[in-house]
Amino acid sequence: MPMPTAEEIKEALKAVKDPELHIDVVNLGLIYDIRIDEEKQSVDVDMTLTAPGCPAGPQILTDAYYTIQRNFPDIRDININLVWTPFWNPEMMSEEAKEMLGYF
Repeated sequence: MPMPTAEEIKEALKAVKDPELHIDVVNLGLIYDIRIDEEKQSVDVDMTLTAPGCPAGPQILTDAYYTIQRNFPDIRDININLVWTPFWNPEMMSEEAKEMLGYF
């Protein structure tokens, strides 16, 4: 079975919501990069959190891992990498997320 595209993985990650903001990690702008290695059947996701001390951080990272695993069972290796560069800011959110949070 062919490996999913980065776009397909990103679409699946829309199911992962920040439990405090109730907005998904994609629209929050937390997904920075998705790299797929077809040969190794692996996926690396670089993502961040809205703040370094985010109490929901471990849950969000775990949800991202299991969402990919559940939607794409043929992937052998999933790596969710927590990165802080660039540091997240509200400008990274989608227009839809900005509207939902009243950020203009």
